[in-house]
Amino acid sequence: MMDRRGDDAGYDRSLTMFSPEGRLYQVEYALEAVRRGTLCIGLKSKAGAAIITRKRFTKLMDTSTIQKIFRMDEHIGCAIAGLHADSRILVDYARVQCQVHRLTYNEPVRVPTITRKLADIKQQYTQHGGVRPFGSALLIIGVDPDGTPRVMTTSPSGTFSGWKGTTMGANSEDARTKLNEELNDEMSIDDIIKLGIKILKDSTDEDFEDTSLQIAVVTSEEKLFKVLSQEEVKKYL
Repeated sequence: MMDRRGDDAGYDRSLTMFSPEGRLYQVEYALEAVRRGTLCIGLKSKAGAAIITRKRFTKLMDTSTIQKIFRMDEHIGCAIAGLHADSRILVDYARVQCQVHRLTYNEPVRVPTITRKLADIKQQYTQHGGVRPFGSALLIIGVDPDGTPRVMTTSPSGTFSGWKGTTMGANSEDARTKLNEELNDEMSIDDIIKLGIKILKDSTDEDFEDTSLQIAVVTSEEKLFKVLSQEEVKKYL
């Protein structure tokens, strides 16, 4: 893909140059980095929202140093797909913006508000020379101050969307199809977690253990984002 020939050759050397087809190849390369990431599943019901994903590591790695899920605020968190370093910078930015909102308005930030701020900063990195797009997508879950559960995503291009359930990373299309068939609004938190684990297993070629599985939840009643411990994850497995 990097070795281009013909009319579109060379258009991937500059971030701000469109190809004759109207494409920005550097942004497409960032999207490809996301597609090669491990599968993440985000889903919600009236009871709340959950993220189910898995960490990829080798036997010699310390698994406690690998994070796929991050907390942004008391009621908001996210899973990442793509380049971890880029994702970490975006998460730090989101944490600051959440606190700025609290100090300015004396209330928790809404999930669509912080998602839009992240999408805006990503879009800025697609229109300036001397920088490159963030090779990272974020799957964000949370509960708004009015008790509305949210599942939202941002892409390297700066687009953002809200979902009842979605996936990102490797094999995301197959997993999204299965999610569309089985998810409904009346499911409990336990039900959506079990559904997410089932779809993750069915859509992953490799066998995985409880040490690689990560689950985070936020309920409509408590409005607190929580990453489950390994003991809690084992119960669901």
